[in-house]
Amino acid sequence: MAYRLLTGPDDRSFCERISAALAEGYVLHGSPAATFNGTSVIVAQALVLPAAVAEADAAVARAVDALEFDGLESEGQAGA
Repeated sequence: MAYRLLTGPDDRSFCERISAALAEGYVLHGSPAATFNGTSVIVAQALVLPAAVAEADAAVARAVDALEFDGLESEGQAGA
């Protein structure tokens, strides 16, 4: 998975899950979030795989380039 959102009580187990994801190559994405459910603090942290994000960014760039090329071709045909 390119993106993960880990949630849970703010305890050692949660920190171990984050540490394990970092060891798998994930990086933190954004700041952690915290809330209180009336009993304990619940935290959330987003993580992403940099390689997967780079692949997705490249795919978007290729799609935009293709759209721009198609647009230029259409403009050339309209003027003919």
